[in-house]
Amino acid sequence: MFRLNRLTDYAVVVMSQMALRGGETRSAQQISDDTGVPLPTVAKLLNLLGRAKLVVSQRGASGGYTLGADPEEITVAQIIQAMEGPIALTACVDGAADSCDSEAFGPMRGNWNKVNGAIRHALTSVSLADMMVFPPAFGIPSGDLASGSLASGVKKEAGAPNPAGKP
Repeated sequence: MFRLNRLTDYAVVVMSQMALRGGETRSAQQISDDTGVPLPTVAKLLNLLGRAKLVVSQRGASGGYTLGADPEEITVAQIIQAMEGPIALTACVDGAADSCDSEAFGPMRGNWNKVNGAIRHALTSVSLADMMVFPPAFGIPSGDLASGSLASGVKKEAGAPNPAGKP
């Protein structure tokens, strides 16, 4: 099964929370509090995302972190690459630094490149903004996201009681 690691999932959560706050500069502690992701993990994520220029850090008394671009411009592919490296299902791809263990099956190499390219294209077509739209099954009106009234909703788990009494 092809599966992303937990840090990548947390990176999407952290970046979504930052996007909900608009261009507001947030400390790692504030982001941790807003998302429920432990502070050491948030710090590690912000470091990796900063290296990829997906988040920008600002030093000083009013310092913190902001997104490096608008949520519509940041792709899921960029987030995955920042966290996990190049997107590929197998090591047998053109330009791979590692040697392929199945060089004897050379004719398959080009076919895997087609699959990897299709996956890369699909992930590039989904933005961070797209990931912030909750499916209708969650019962959250899309207007609540735009107004930012769900800024703390990222850490709310499905099925948890809603003190505001909303569905």
